[in-house]
Amino acid sequence: MPLLQVRDCPEDIYKKIVLAARRKNRTIAQQTVVLLGKSLGQEESNIERRKRLLEKIQTRNISETTKEIDAVALLREDRDR
Repeated sequence: MPLLQVRDCPEDIYKKIVLAARRKNRTIAQQTVVLLGKSLGQEESNIERRKRLLEKIQTRNISETTKEIDAVALLREDRDR
């Protein structure tokens, strides 16, 4: 996992992170990652995001002509070239 080091963090911001971490029973590093994720629009967890994407994939409409395509035959045709 990548390492992120922040230098010259303003003391008031650091104190707010420490207080938020204590309230949520997290380490300062964990709280900082959560705050960064929220600020970048990643409020849902990876698992939730994956579930949402899988549901989206499963509910999409695929035409009948696309369903009839034989992927194995296409691969064999491509290999025979």
